[in-house]
Amino acid sequence: MKVRVLGCSGAISRGCRTTSFLVDDDILIDAGTGVGDLSLSEMAAVNHVLLTHSHLDHITSLPLMLDAVAKRRLAVGALPVQVHALPATIAALRTHIFNNLIWPDFAALPSADTPLMRFVPFDTGDLLRVGGRQIEVLPAVHTVPAVGFAVKGAEDHWVFSGDSVTDPAFWRRINQLPVAALVIETAFSDRDKDLAQRSQHLAPSTLAEALDFIEPHHRFPIYITHTKPAETLQIMEEIQGFDGTPRWAGDRRHDIRWLSAGQSFEV
Repeated sequence: MKVRVLGCSGAISRGCRTTSFLVDDDILIDAGTGVGDLSLSEMAAVNHVLLTHSHLDHITSLPLMLDAVAKRRLAVGALPVQVHALPATIAALRTHIFNNLIWPDFAALPSADTPLMRFVPFDTGDLLRVGGRQIEVLPAVHTVPAVGFAVKGAEDHWVFSGDSVTDPAFWRRINQLPVAALVIETAFSDRDKDLAQRSQHLAPSTLAEALDFIEPHHRFPIYITHTKPAETLQIMEEIQGFDGTPRWAGDRRHDIRWLSAGQSFEV
């Protein structure tokens, strides 16, 4: 299984695309602006979209992608694109995006019997079978209902936290899984720690507290995502600072790396 990073920034700027990952060639995890770097043929091959939550930086390319590939998919009689999400996320998309005011309702076009898109609800804790892949829905805590995902490869899991503050339930599950890599958000520097807390994102100091939940025997690379472009260097320096300085006897360094668009994982 291959996971390709299309976008991993917390906002847009030249060279910065918001969150989206392509699993093999037919599954999107989140649909931020990074989707726009796919070709029409690549977008037309996407049969499933899994959304962590309803915020714009994670869903903005979904309506645009559906519009771009509509003729191609309808011409070959392709099945509707399956959009998998929490019921609250689906309700937000129906009310605020696919409402025939902001964008056409592709769940009813070209007809209710043969739509371009179909919503598929899931709940936290569900074990999904999506296009032959096994994907577990992980708990998350954010300002809107949210989840993370664990995508099973041949043996290990590629794990994405989604947008979330520290959630002990998330870490309990991570400690039970064979993890090939963890992608975790750190949206703000500690200079804006209060803002991070209000918006329920991590900052370097709260990331440090979260990583303390990892059991000592559990070792895997940790990739930082969702940094704000204006603060990326500051966030990187602060993370390097806490991870390079033991805070108590027995404290250990983590294998922390920085995610960038274009990277890929073989799991």
